Formats: sequence, structure tokens, C-alpha cells
Amino acid sequence: MPRIPPPPARTVFSDPVHFLAFGFGSGLSPWAPGTAGTVAAIPLFLLLQPLPLWAYLLATLLVTLAGFWLCGQSARKLGVHDHPGIVWDEFAGFLVTMIAAPAGWVWILIGFALFRLFDIVKPWPARWFDRQMHTGAGIVMDDIVAGVYALIVLQLIAWWWGGN
Repeated sequence: MPRIPPPPARTVFSDPVHFLAFGFGSGLSPWAPGTAGTVAAIPLFLLLQPLPLWAYLLATLLVTLAGFWLCGQSARKLGVHDHPGIVWDEFAGFLVTMIAAPAGWVWILIGFALFRLFDIVKPWPARWFDRQMHTGAGIVMDDIVAGVYALIVLQLIAWWWGGN
């Protein structure tokens, strides 16, 4: 698949929809914008991490629902479904990965690596959402599925690590 160039930075920074969908500009990275977007999601996670679980889950749901609209609008404005620079979906997926994660940078790094792995591999049904749902929800849902897989593995690692 040919590389899709990012829109001009002025387009992203002058339009609030693009600015958010492009992860505050992180999606403009010429190399691995999804990885850059996930890195940009870490400060948001750190801001939300101290919240009670119910509030963290509510914030994650709001980020996800906002992503359905933001990603869809940005893709429509660009004329490219799931433009590689649209990384708000990485924010949502990473927040899912980190639900009830143990505190500490090692867990953030493990969650980051697991989420990126599952986001790249796109196990079922993530690949289905990616290929069949050509809406903002489809853009986000493959990352939510990747986040759920990463969440499960992260929790298993934490359980195993804590039990030994």
C-alpha cells in the first residue's frame, strides 16, 4: 500500500477536529504515527491513572465515543478513511489497555508494547472492524479490540508476576 502523506501541519493545527484526531499533532510524525500517537497518549493516561476505577472507565468511554465522531470527521475532511495520522484511536485503545494496570513505568512500557503489538497484528475481530466498518467507529474499534487483547495479557502478566 502506498504511503499516504500527512496533511500540512497548518491544516492539523488550525482545525480543532484534526488537532484532536491527530493526537495533538503527534500523528504528523513521518515515521510510525500510530506509535507516536500512543506515546502521546501516555500523559493522558498519567492524568487519569489516579482516578477511581469507575471514573477512569467513564473517561475511557468518553474518549472512545468522542473518537467515533472525531476520527470519522477528520477522515471525511481529509477524504481518506483511517488516515495513518489519525491517532485518537490509539489514545482510546491505550486507555483500554491500561485499565486497572499496576502503577509504575514498567507497566506503562509493557502496556505500550502489548498495545502496539496487537494494534499492528490486528487479531480477530480487530481486522474485521479495520476492513469492513468505514466509519469513525470502525477506525476506533479495531484499536479498542487491540486494547482489550493487550489488557488481558497485561493483567495475566501482572497476576503471574504478583503470584511468584
